[in-house]
Amino acid sequence: MVVKINNLVKRYKEVLAVDHFNMEISQGEVLGLLGPNGSGKTTTINCMLSLLKYDKGEISVFGKPMHPGRYDAKREIGMVMQSVAVFDDLTVYENIDYFCGLYIKDRNQRKKCIDEVIEFVSLQDQIKFLPPKLSGGLLRRLHIACGIAHKPKLIVFDEPTVAVDPQSRNHILDGIMELNRQGATIVYTSHYMEEVEQICSRIIIMDNGKKIAEGTKEELKRMIKTGETIKVDVLNLDKNHLEDIKALPNVFAVDHENETLTIRLTQGKNNLMRILEYFSTNNITHGQVLSELPTLNDVFLEITGKTLRD
Repeated sequence: MVVKINNLVKRYKEVLAVDHFNMEISQGEVLGLLGPNGSGKTTTINCMLSLLKYDKGEISVFGKPMHPGRYDAKREIGMVMQSVAVFDDLTVYENIDYFCGLYIKDRNQRKKCIDEVIEFVSLQDQIKFLPPKLSGGLLRRLHIACGIAHKPKLIVFDEPTVAVDPQSRNHILDGIMELNRQGATIVYTSHYMEEVEQICSRIIIMDNGKKIAEGTKEELKRMIKTGETIKVDVLNLDKNHLEDIKALPNVFAVDHENETLTIRLTQGKNNLMRILEYFSTNNITHGQVLSELPTLNDVFLEITGKTLRD
């Protein structure tokens, strides 16, 4: 077991930020830790890494109790936080050399690690650039390189793709998966649910400091009421039509807005067929029809009961 958290409690005066939270992370996992803003994700991570004192609970990393003086464990951990933290007056190479040097003192070994990570994040052509001269995507890649150059066994990525272009985002996600294939255990937080679906082998959803759901993306999708969402472009529907559709088997919510009919249904067979038969029987002209299985975003919103918080 790489990480084990048992009954963690963290208070900020009257605010209970983490409420008797439990979590285990096995070797080789890519764990998605999700939750609305203020749910306790970052506090939990900071407690896990002994960056914060906590009120109650037990935390072990790499099989031993974690505490601020466990430098053996900290040498095996990489952190890539949401806010980019590099030195503007150092070049790309010098930045990576500095952060890698916090863990690896041998100059030859460090140079090998730096050369490998520069190639890994594709910054070979920018090694002499200062960070202010880099685009947002390149700056993110430098930030990641600084966090992983020492080849950690456990890497925490906290919103690593914020404010980057799609090409850079894909490059970052591919890189994270490659790190995992090379043996790294990953903890990944993001508000981009499609990213979590793409790379995470298991997901924990937090809210109000508690774990409220846990499982693979398939297991989480089976926890919610929505089994299928059907969207139909249709102009003329009256109140009676909407009531009829809502009365069809497996339908639990109907909304008609901006000429789009959205029907939410529980899991079941022939849902789409019944909708189309109703349109045909009642001479309702329609356009495009789209049937969607639930996404992780549906799970998140249904389980937390709210949109993402500011």
